Amino acid sequence: MSNKAALLLSCLSLTGCEAPPQKSTFPDPARPVAPIVSPRYSNEDARDSAGEFETVVQLAGVRPGMWVADVGAGEGYYTVRLAPLVGEKGRVLAQDIVPETRDTLARRVQREQLDNVAVKLGEPNDPKLRPGSFDRIFLIHMYHEIERPSEFLWNLRPALKRGGSVILVDADRPTDRHGTPPRLLVCEFAAIGYELSRFERLPQSESYFAQFEANGPRPEPGQIKACPG
Repeated sequence: MSNKAALLLSCLSLTGCEAPPQKSTFPDPARPVAPIVSPRYSNEDARDSAGEFETVVQLAGVRPGMWVADVGAGEGYYTVRLAPLVGEKGRVLAQDIVPETRDTLARRVQREQLDNVAVKLGEPNDPKLRPGSFDRIFLIHMYHEIERPSEFLWNLRPALKRGGSVILVDADRPTDRHGTPPRLLVCEFAAIGYELSRFERLPQSESYFAQFEANGPRPEPGQIKACPG
């Protein structure tokens, strides 16, 4: 018996012993990843004054009856404002990867009686969204914090409905300064088979709006190449 097989047999015989983690077949990002520093991008009054939400949802074409996901929802700034826009026949799924943040947002949703909103815990590189469910998936000021962007975007793609799109807002600055340069963003999305369908600079801000649609087959993980940072 080989040493590797003997180690595995010994491991399986012990309560609580886990197999060694498998190395991901997705490429490591060739650029820094910003740490999660807060569930809040900015205070809500300041964001309201800037008018970002109204501009973004207008560009995104959000309509009553749509199913939308707010991934990396944080304290729920977009979540609670999307709920009345999609209406009773629409749905909002708010997702976050930090259990405490998810729980805080769930209490806010309950307190504000947002009956068309569900709150879910995701994983850092897998948002855990139901396949074929969403007209729009929002990634707002959080993309630079994703540990393995190619794996995240690969897992995200199946959640889109036919004709659905990913809506991203981020600052035009390096990832280690809590932003994403547009050139890098387009490269990382294109590597997973997304196509940029709209790009707009947001007024009075260093942020931008980008809309992507799935185009063509989804590549196998081992075929994906990391984009230069």
